[in-house]
Amino acid sequence: MKRSRTNFSWKTAIKYLSFLPAMALLNLSLPMREPVAFALYFALLMCGADPFVLSAEYVAASVPALSLTASLCCLLQAAFLCLCFVFLGRSGRKRGWERFVLPPLAQLPFLFLYPHAGYALFSLPLIWQKVILAVFTVILTFLFEGAARAVLFRAFRCRLVAAEIGEIALLWFFTGMGFYNLGGVIPFYAVTLFLLLAAAILMRNAAAVPFALALSAPLCAVQASVVPAAEYALLACVALLFSSYGSLVPALSVFLAFLGVQYFEGLFLQSALIVSLTVCACFVPVAAVCLLPEKAIGKLRRTLLFYRERTLPRIAINRNRRAVGEQLYEVSSLFREIETAFSSQNGGKTGGVRFKEKLIACLCAACPSRRKCRETGLYDSFEKLIAVGKAKGRVNLIDLPQELSASCRNSAGLLFALNKLLEDYKRMEQELEAAKAGRKLLAEQAHGVSEILKDIALEQSEEFAFSDEERILSNALSAAGMMSSEIFLYGEGTLFTASMTLRENTDAKKLCKIASHALGVPLSLSEKIPLTSDRACFILRRKPDYDAAFGIAACPKAGETASGDTHSVLKIDERRFLVALSDGMGSGDSAREVSDRTLSLLESCYKAKMPGDTVLSTVNRLIALSGEETFSCLDVASVNLDTGDADIVKIGAPMGFLLSGEELRVLEGESLPIGMLEAVHPATMRVNMKAEDFLIFMSDGVTAAFGSSAELCAYLSGLKPLNPQSLAEDILKNALGRYQGTAEDDMTVLAVKLTRAA
Repeated sequence: MKRSRTNFSWKTAIKYLSFLPAMALLNLSLPMREPVAFALYFALLMCGADPFVLSAEYVAASVPALSLTASLCCLLQAAFLCLCFVFLGRSGRKRGWERFVLPPLAQLPFLFLYPHAGYALFSLPLIWQKVILAVFTVILTFLFEGAARAVLFRAFRCRLVAAEIGEIALLWFFTGMGFYNLGGVIPFYAVTLFLLLAAAILMRNAAAVPFALALSAPLCAVQASVVPAAEYALLACVALLFSSYGSLVPALSVFLAFLGVQYFEGLFLQSALIVSLTVCACFVPVAAVCLLPEKAIGKLRRTLLFYRERTLPRIAINRNRRAVGEQLYEVSSLFREIETAFSSQNGGKTGGVRFKEKLIACLCAACPSRRKCRETGLYDSFEKLIAVGKAKGRVNLIDLPQELSASCRNSAGLLFALNKLLEDYKRMEQELEAAKAGRKLLAEQAHGVSEILKDIALEQSEEFAFSDEERILSNALSAAGMMSSEIFLYGEGTLFTASMTLRENTDAKKLCKIASHALGVPLSLSEKIPLTSDRACFILRRKPDYDAAFGIAACPKAGETASGDTHSVLKIDERRFLVALSDGMGSGDSAREVSDRTLSLLESCYKAKMPGDTVLSTVNRLIALSGEETFSCLDVASVNLDTGDADIVKIGAPMGFLLSGEELRVLEGESLPIGMLEAVHPATMRVNMKAEDFLIFMSDGVTAAFGSSAELCAYLSGLKPLNPQSLAEDILKNALGRYQGTAEDDMTVLAVKLTRAA
């Protein structure tokens, strides 16, 4: 691989400037200032850093050793490695064996030239101590290379693995010891407390505690004590405890906790200068964190969250959802074009039939007087006769104009031929009208399908984003002993959904309670999907504010085995339900067939989430086009369980009722039964139901039994129902009693009670 010329932008300049203090601090990490920076120097060369610049920085980092011989040793190492990597860069060969061969060779100047007095703790000869240090440095090159690659190429770009995090922690361990040896404990406190507090505010999870332990590791090593680790862990816990309150509260909490720890360590028994500097070492980073802009903190938090989570599945899901949404939108546009095409067709005009020319051609061709009739303008009288025929649909002798009856030799044949043309004309007109109605029906259906697809397209195009609430839920579940390997939150408002993987035997009721409390959203279990023998995916969705109970009581007309009344209770989705009562005209099997057909069409349309106006128009046209004298009275209510709003449609049906405590509201309309006319004109209304309200629909067999609406209202006002089933049975029983127990018509009562969701 050919080495490209380094592009020294300002970012590159900052990066190279940071290498020098890092290597200088590494050289200060051990007591005799051995060149530990060699490990980072070689690691950066393997990562592609410029060998000339880096070599110069490595030699400059040897100055803290305060020895010309030590600097000469580092100069020889730098010259050897710089030449090697320049040659490797020009050869274009991929680097591999160099990491195993070059570091040991570069340690030869250290073994024979570097001034080292040796450690009295070890009884080994000096040369063996230097060999051990050289081997230790070579091992560090492998570890520091991993840390350098993670920091330079992977940090804030992708999720770091545990090994990379450990290598970065090791690099900090030696750099931190050098920083402590250079400046002492007070500057060390200032830097590490800032990092600890920033991590706690950004992460807001238990990961801040091991991060704090890593920060304290150099201090523990230098002081040969584990007390600093306990102190830093305590400070991290304090910061996490108040991390949900912004930046100021956790910062002040850490400041006070730090002073408390220092009090027990005897800080305030030392000189005023030491006390002041130590307090400033904590106050300055606390103030710096408080001054960080909230916008910057939010951006950093989202970045950390993005690269901490499993992003690929979420990205793949969003990509697929976006592609499906775009495709659905295109299909929706296609159906919109189909609607436009059907709506714009006029189907031709029956007025184009040329009656006059046809009559002349079939009657007058063989008549000897045809020339005379044409010259005298007798044919113009045909127009008058044709006009009468179109108006009446048929003509006879009294409709003949006077000039035609006096002059035409074949008036009977003329009337017969014209009536035949009028019959054909009428049949053609009916066919054209049927075709027009069919096109209109198809246009309405295309419109309905287009709206459905457009809504689905918009819903599918919504991307799943990362959320801090996932962390909050994870912490809440962990505190309850429920360990979830993955949590996925998406949707807003009534579409909010939480998916998580847990043990298969997890208590669903307890899970819903914990998740509802943690997220501040009432949730219920929507689905449980087994994944393995002991793991399952639990899907929770926002619980509607209301629930509903239903009651039905029915009795067929005396002498009939089947009732012409049918009812439907349909769950449209998790947040809406539909109730309907259909009363087919007449009684018995034929009336029931009409009711069943009407409700079946309604259910299918509402399940497909077709717009309500399109639903009613479609059902009406399909029944009207059947060509049968079949009509149906209809009560329909679509109820929203989040708001309690009930959209009610009445078509030719008797009055309905809303019983709300002591108040009785009458719901009625004046439209004709469905299927009676080609165009439906339903009575629509919206009522807001509250908990404990009852919605009541009845067929005309029940309302007729009470004689008058006043009597029916008086009866219902006196009821104190507890549940919808007993209410429906009581109304039917009272109505049958007014018929002396014999139903004179099909009788059905449908009752719905809205209750507050548990």
